Amino acid sequence: MTIEWVPLTVNDVDAWAGLLAAIEDVEQTGENYDADDLAERLANPLLDPAEGTLAAWDSGRLVAVGVVMARPAAAPVHQMTLWGGVHPGHRRRGLGGHLLRWAIGTAPTLHERRFPGQPLELHLYSDVRNEGAQALAASVGMSQVRWFHEMTRDLDADLPEVSLPDGLKIVTYRDDLEDAARQVRNLSFTDHWGSVEHTAESWRAGIVGVKAFRPEGSFVVQDESGASVGILVTHYFEADTAATGIREAWIQLIGTLREWRGRGVATAVIAHALAEFRAQGYRRAGLGVDADNPTGALGVYTRAGFETGHRTVTYALPLVP
Repeated sequence: MTIEWVPLTVNDVDAWAGLLAAIEDVEQTGENYDADDLAERLANPLLDPAEGTLAAWDSGRLVAVGVVMARPAAAPVHQMTLWGGVHPGHRRRGLGGHLLRWAIGTAPTLHERRFPGQPLELHLYSDVRNEGAQALAASVGMSQVRWFHEMTRDLDADLPEVSLPDGLKIVTYRDDLEDAARQVRNLSFTDHWGSVEHTAESWRAGIVGVKAFRPEGSFVVQDESGASVGILVTHYFEADTAATGIREAWIQLIGTLREWRGRGVATAVIAHALAEFRAQGYRRAGLGVDADNPTGALGVYTRAGFETGHRTVTYALPLVP
């Protein structure tokens, strides 16, 4: 086996999508990507494709990929993530270890350009069932630090009623609400583990400027003055429907300002969104949640009819103290 290691380019996205599809066929995590999704990821300004990606080619076939992307801020620790995988037919040959060692070596260089002098951790996310990833993480001293649940809800089942607190209204997302929605997200996520503030650039590049964003399925909760107090942002991934045959509305973000928590704002906007999803032809809704979310989000989603499916573990390795 002769492996050629080179950075990814936009010309590789079709091969990359094929590699990820082969991985999903085996791992069954519900993660599906098409070439357009991956081209957007390569174009994200937080990613340096030349130094933050590494691809393994075996006789013209893409067999492994690693991506290390920066975050919009380091508050107080810059948490960079290694994302990628190895083709099932090329595992146990050292490719995953090579990618992990590469990430450990390249992350500090990329980090220093953005946040010199700040602490750095390298993170790796994996399905809890993935024993290979667990062994690989342990081999370099990574520790399990956080767990996340994927939750889904059948939209054919009875939906909850919308009960919005007095003085509030729910409006469908509009372009003129972009900054207000971003500010609600930033303020409402300050007590979420690992969360940093989105800049205007990162918000557009990762949330509302991507092809998956669905403004018609995204909502802003406003008070009587028109100020925004809550948001729900929805993405739709065509690759998921192509793989499963099910149109799923993925709730990318839900946030409520701290002073409005405990009044049913999140419950109301979720109920509103579920009804809209059904009317828009979706068959299922999904979201991800931190198992130790301090705002009680897991209970809110459970009461709205969401059920836990896949679980993901986060591994971390401090690189710059």
